[in-house]
This record gives sequence, structure tokens and C-alpha cells, in this order.
Amino acid sequence: MRYRITFVAGLAIGYVLGAKAGRARYEQLARTARKVADSPLVQEVAGLVGAQAGNAGRAVYDKAVEKMPITSVRDFLARPTEDEEIELIEWETHTSNGTGPGAGGDRNT
Repeated sequence: MRYRITFVAGLAIGYVLGAKAGRARYEQLARTARKVADSPLVQEVAGLVGAQAGNAGRAVYDKAVEKMPITSVRDFLARPTEDEEIELIEWETHTSNGTGPGAGGDRNT
């Protein structure tokens, strides 16, 4: 539907710009275009199309947030890499078992 509207608008603009019928024909076309643009039906359709576009954008955003629950770039950058996460898990495991550094084992002070 969007492409039809774009095509018709382009056709009308091309005709207006390319018309050799003179200023009177141009004014007539301009008045008709203003009438159409100001028509309540056209305004209503434009509002509906705008709302649908906004809803579609929101739906895409919501799906993206479901797939990737990151609230900001800062949160994304603060996440540990896979290697850092593995090191952290190993460190926590060793610490809780008392086998890692800082777990209360050998202390040479």
C-alpha cells in the first residue's frame, strides 16, 4: 500500500512539474492536492498508518528486548566475557571449597 501511495504521489508531482499546460493548470492541481491532503478521510488514514507504524516499531523493540535483555550499552559493556565468566566461576568454586587463593589456605606473612 505504501508503494502505491508513493507511486501516485510521484506521478502527480512529476505531472505538475512537467506539465506544459501553464500556471492555471498548476494552480488547479495544487488546489486539488491541498483538498485531498486536508480531507478528513486522508487525515484519518494517515493517522492510522502512523499508529500502525508506531505499534510495529514497538513490537519489534519488545521482541528485541525479549531476546536480548540488556537495558543499556553500559550494561552490555559491563557484562563479563565468556572467559571472564569461567574464571569467576572457577574462583568462586575454589573459594567455597577452600582450595583457592584467599580461601584461608597458605598465608606467608
